[in-house]
Amino acid sequence: MHPQSIQKLIDLFSKFPTVGPRIATRFVFYLIKMPGNKFEELMNSLKKLKQMIKLCPSCFNPFDPSANSGQALQSTSEQKGTLCPICQNNSRDKNILCIVEKETDLEAIEKTKLYKGIYFILGGTINLKKEKGIRIKELKEKITRENFKEIIIAINPTLEGESTSLFLQRELKPFGIKITKLGRGLPIGGELEYADEETLSSALEGRR
Repeated sequence: MHPQSIQKLIDLFSKFPTVGPRIATRFVFYLIKMPGNKFEELMNSLKKLKQMIKLCPSCFNPFDPSANSGQALQSTSEQKGTLCPICQNNSRDKNILCIVEKETDLEAIEKTKLYKGIYFILGGTINLKKEKGIRIKELKEKITRENFKEIIIAINPTLEGESTSLFLQRELKPFGIKITKLGRGLPIGGELEYADEETLSSALEGRR
């Protein structure tokens, strides 16, 4: 049985995505062996992460406001503070909204250099029993106050992702906006963040 301080950290690391108790235990013992200066460097980086990184009030993409140049574009009085670089960029097509599950999916689509609209990070998927944890209320508010001509549902083609896509199509249908999904090419059960740029580009171009 591990000392309480070690077990506490193992339990915390085990809550990280794809990290189980075995890997979490390795993390903790690695930290124990880490030199004092490297441990302090890690702790300072974690503090700065929490202090400096904010969520964009428009799309929920994490960003560093201090690194932003130019003035923030505030489309409504509710959007206080700086928007992320994508939402702030005047060259982006503000008439197209791409809904993604998580931040890494947004990054994968950006790497294609094909999509020029803006995003909304849903924050997860739903299963057949609950809708908890996704930003459906915030999404509807965004669509209500902005003038979109197309909404792209770019959710991972997993079982939960397909359920979420169907749920979104049903919930957004009353807005009367063109709704499309990524085209064929992405492997069933796969995730956008692991798709190569060519496959993802084809899926974007073939959306329907």
